[in-house]
Amino acid sequence: MRSADNDADYASIRIDTVRNGTAASGQAPTRMNRMHAPSMACLRALLVVAALLLFAPAWADAPTQNLSGRALLSALREGGLILYFRHASTDFGQNDDQMTGYEDCAKQRNLTERGRAEARDIGVAVKRLELPIGDVMASPFCRTMETARLIFGTATASAAVRGGPARPESEERYAALRKLLSTPPRPGTDLAIVSHGNPFNAVVGAPYLAEGEAAVIRPLGAQGFIVIARVPKNAWDNLSKN
Repeated sequence: MRSADNDADYASIRIDTVRNGTAASGQAPTRMNRMHAPSMACLRALLVVAALLLFAPAWADAPTQNLSGRALLSALREGGLILYFRHASTDFGQNDDQMTGYEDCAKQRNLTERGRAEARDIGVAVKRLELPIGDVMASPFCRTMETARLIFGTATASAAVRGGPARPESEERYAALRKLLSTPPRPGTDLAIVSHGNPFNAVVGAPYLAEGEAAVIRPLGAQGFIVIARVPKNAWDNLSKN
């Protein structure tokens, strides 16, 4: 196969060009010159297009999907997907400014009773839908750990999915999260993540996840990942009806 360097050399083969009715060599333009000049211009254009296609980034070929209803339920039951939840409803009269550690729940923004009920309802729906949930990872904040435990009955705190700013100063801030979302879970299972709105917004973009809402993500390995669905907190039962 010709390398990119060879293609560039090949595309730059010299031909006499016609300027103002005379050849570059000073000779009158021949019929052959007039025929070859446009042909070589076309060849150069084709070579450029071929090089662009050959060396295009892998993500350019990544599929896009938008699943819902039974199609989404079927995909989830096959495994290989990631469920990214934002924690359930919280008390915005509280904040994390004075917290001394992740275990210091009294000085964090916590779930309301409504939020706890939302998480329990999601857990009932997930179990009823028979989703093959494997590992469950959660941001170490109290509201995310509690949401995960109420939905799935278990949770492992992970720094890779911890909270942070929506606009980090460095791309490295969410590098571990991007890698996690790009990595397929264990065969036959779906990975569950319970985290925050800011990290998702930083790596995926708008629209912002509502409290209790989940994004369904298909990891693509080296190609990254794509979001194939968003499920509001009260819409899980609809997957088996549509």
